[in-house]
Amino acid sequence: MTGVPASAAGGPSGARRAAAGTAAAASGTAPGAAVARSAEGGPSGAGHAAAPGAGSGGAPDGGHDGAVDAGDCGTAGAGAGLGSGSGEAVLGAEAGGDVQGEGKTPRGGKIAAAAVNQASVWNIANLLTMLRLVLVPAFVALMLADGGYDPAWRSLAWAAFAVAMITDLFDGHLARTYNLVTDFGKIADPIADKAIMGAALICLSALGDLPWWVTGVILGRELGVTLLRFLVIRYGVIPASRGGKLKTLTQGVAVGMYVLALTGWLATLRWWVMAAAVVLTVVTGLDYVKQAIVLRRQGIAARKAALEEKEA
Repeated sequence: MTGVPASAAGGPSGARRAAAGTAAAASGTAPGAAVARSAEGGPSGAGHAAAPGAGSGGAPDGGHDGAVDAGDCGTAGAGAGLGSGSGEAVLGAEAGGDVQGEGKTPRGGKIAAAAVNQASVWNIANLLTMLRLVLVPAFVALMLADGGYDPAWRSLAWAAFAVAMITDLFDGHLARTYNLVTDFGKIADPIADKAIMGAALICLSALGDLPWWVTGVILGRELGVTLLRFLVIRYGVIPASRGGKLKTLTQGVAVGMYVLALTGWLATLRWWVMAAAVVLTVVTGLDYVKQAIVLRRQGIAARKAALEEKEA
């Protein structure tokens, strides 16, 4: 029967498929998706699809085929939905991995950063500190050359001492100004300061130019303050005071004048400068002790308050 329309040949199921296709085309939705939605409706949706075919009685096969087709299309639609959902999940996981990867530092980056930090040790501030350390044995050799009383050798020793003291002023300034502070500099700088000063004081006392008690007071204060800083470092850092800086300057001038073979009124002047240096040494030392005691009390009180707050 060639004259029978396709919808009629397919029975009610065919008519329904044709109507669904027309409606889907009009709404811009694929027929499979429309049928898939009806299949996703579960048993109620299947009941609705099967009821017209059963009621027509004329084409039960057509109704069965329609139900099978609808089930197949629903399965395909569900598979497509799962497939696209899985793909989006995979893409999301990959994107999350990329974001997480961006947040982590690559191993090569850590190695490179460590290499940069290691290379930064060789900066101008640390080089000046190293120069000051090298000048210590050179100063001792010049100071004790030819018995230690030759004005020419003493002048050369003074030049080495002066260079060491001047570099002490510049290396700290350069490190703070150009962000060249390193762990090596923090350790080596105070060692170099005390080494050159201690070497000069011991040489002067050994030669009989300076009383040993002066050397003992100055070196005892320097070592005591250094030890005090380490003892209270858990509670904080004792900052350098203006009195401490003035003490360092006065000590450098006084020791430098004693290194030179001075006579007359200059020899008298250096005695007074050294006396001022000793007074500043003692006063600033006591001030550091006071600051250390206050800092320790504040640190203990802060810890006790933190423990009480945690227990509460």
